[in-house]
Amino acid sequence: MLILIALLLLASVVMIPLARRAGLGAVLGYLMAGVAIGPWGLALITDADAILHFAEFGVILLLFVIGLELKPARLWELRKPVFGLGGAQVLLSALAIGAIAMLLGQPWRLAMVIGFALALSSTAMVLQTLAERHQLTDRHGRDGLAVLLFQDIAVIPMLAILPLLAGSSGSVGVGPFLTAVAAILGLVVLGRKVLHPLFGWIATLGNRETFTAAALLVVVGATLLMEAVGLSASLGAFLAGVVLADSQYRHELEADLEPFKGLLLGLFFMAVGMEANLGLLLEQPLRLLAITGGLLLVKFVALLVIGAIAGRSASSTRKLALSLAQGGEFAFVIFQLARQQALMPSALSDLLTLAVTLSMLAWPLLVMLDDKLVSRMLDHQPAPPFDPIAETDNPVVIAGYGRVGQIVARVLTVKRIPFTVLEADPQQVDYVRRFGNEVYFGDASRLDLLHAAGVEKAKVFVLAIDDVEASLRTAELVHRHFPGVEIHARARNRMHAYRLMDLGVSKILRETWHSSVAMSEAVLIDLGFTAEHARRTAQRFAEHDEETLRKQYAIYDDETQFAQSVQQARAELRNLFEQDTAVKDRD
Repeated sequence: MLILIALLLLASVVMIPLARRAGLGAVLGYLMAGVAIGPWGLALITDADAILHFAEFGVILLLFVIGLELKPARLWELRKPVFGLGGAQVLLSALAIGAIAMLLGQPWRLAMVIGFALALSSTAMVLQTLAERHQLTDRHGRDGLAVLLFQDIAVIPMLAILPLLAGSSGSVGVGPFLTAVAAILGLVVLGRKVLHPLFGWIATLGNRETFTAAALLVVVGATLLMEAVGLSASLGAFLAGVVLADSQYRHELEADLEPFKGLLLGLFFMAVGMEANLGLLLEQPLRLLAITGGLLLVKFVALLVIGAIAGRSASSTRKLALSLAQGGEFAFVIFQLARQQALMPSALSDLLTLAVTLSMLAWPLLVMLDDKLVSRMLDHQPAPPFDPIAETDNPVVIAGYGRVGQIVARVLTVKRIPFTVLEADPQQVDYVRRFGNEVYFGDASRLDLLHAAGVEKAKVFVLAIDDVEASLRTAELVHRHFPGVEIHARARNRMHAYRLMDLGVSKILRETWHSSVAMSEAVLIDLGFTAEHARRTAQRFAEHDEETLRKQYAIYDDETQFAQSVQQARAELRNLFEQDTAVKDRD
C-alpha cells in the first residue's frame, strides 16, 4: 500500500510542474501522470478501478465546496449572465451534440447524457489560464466565469437524474420522484435548523480536528441520504454546501476541506488517466480525431452564435468561444457514473473520455495560435487618438490617474487649485469620467503632449504613473525639457526610487512606505506601548530608513556592496533602538 501511495505522489510531483511549465494546467498534469504509471505507460499500477472508486470522494468534496461558494444572494446578482449566457451555452451545445449522437445511432437517453457531458468545459483549466493571462476582468473573462458557474450548477441535476435514466423502463415513477423531492427538501430545511447551530457549538470547543471531522461527516451523511433515495451522491454534497453557504463558518469549512479535495481530485484525474484506453489512438485514430475536432467546432460555433445574439464584440465573442470550446473534467465524472449505471457501454465511455482528454490537450495550443496569429490579424486596431488639450496655465500637472493621482487631485480640488490630468489608459479615462472627473487621454511620456498640457507653465509635476518604465521615460523628459518644474514622483519600490534618482528626481514617495510606517505605529500601541513611544519609534525608523535610502543610492547597482549595506543598516538600526532603550532606562 505504501509503495502505491509513493508511486502516485511521485508521479504527481514530477508531472504537475512539467504540465504547468508547458502551460497545460494541473488537470492535464494529473491525467498525464496517470497515463505514465498506468497500463499504457510504465504499467506500475494496473488496478485503476479501485483507485477511481476511492478518489470519487474528491469530486464529492469539490461539489460541496462549489455549494459553499454559491450564496443565494450572490447568485441572484449574477442571474443575467449566469442563467442567460450560461443557460444558452449549455442548452445549445447539448442539443447540437445530442442530436449528432442520435443521428449516429445512439438512443435518446444516452444521447442526452453525451450531449450534456460534452457541453461542459474545464473550469480548472479555463479559470487558471484566464487568471495567468490577467483576463478575468476582460469582457470574455467575465462572461466565461458566468458560463462556468452555470455549468457547475447544471452538473447537479444531471448527476441526480442519471440513476433514474438508467432504470429499466427509462421513465421516472411518481413514487421515487416524490421521495427524492422530500429528501432534498428535508436536507435543506433540517440542514438550516441543525447544521448552523451544530457548527456553532463545535466552534466553541476550539478543536480544529473535531471541526474538520464534523464537516466530513456532513458531506458523507448528505451523500448517503441522496444515494438511499436513488439520487446522485454528488447532489447531496452540493446541497449540504448550499445550506452552509450563508454560515459564518463557510470560509473555515472550505479551508479545512481544501487539502482533502485537492488531493482526492488529483487522484481522481490520475485514475482517469490510468483508465484512458490509448490503444484507441492506434485502432481508431480518424474516429477519435473526428470526435475531438467535432466537439471543439460545435461548442465554438454555439458560443459564436450566443455571443453575437448577446451583442458582444467580434473579438470578445471569439475569445469567449475559444476559451470554452474544450471538454471538461465533469465529463469524466458523468461518463464514469453512466458506465457504472450500465447506461453507457465501456467502449463508448473509453472513446469519449479519450476524446475529451485530447480536446483539453489541444486547447492550450489553439489559444496560443489565436494569440500569435488570429488576434494580430483580426483584432489589430489603431490606438484611439489622444484628446486635444485646451491651453491652460494650471500650476499642477498630474500624470497618471490611478490610486495615487486621484488622491492628489482630490486634495487640490478641496483647496481649489486648478490642475491638468493626463492618463494613458483609455479604459481608466472612460471609467473616471463617469464620476465627473476631467481627465485627458494622453501619454505623458510624449514631449508634444507635455507641451500641450502646459508643463512649461506649471510649478509642480506629479508623476503618479503606475508602470515603472513609462514613469522613468516621463521623468527623463520632464527633467530635461522643463528644468524649472518641481517633480513629485511616486515610486513602486526602492529600486524604482533609485532609478528616479538617477534621472535627477529628488522628491520621491514610495507608495506603501508611509502607510506601512503608520501601521507599525498602530501595532505598537495595540501591543501596550504608549502612543508617544510608538510615535517616536516609528519616527526614528522612518528617519533611519530615509537616510539609508540616500546612502545606498551610490551602490545600489553593485549587488555585493548593496547586500553588505543592507546587513549593516539592519545592525545600525538595532543598535540605535538599543541605545534609546538604555537611555530611557537610565532616565
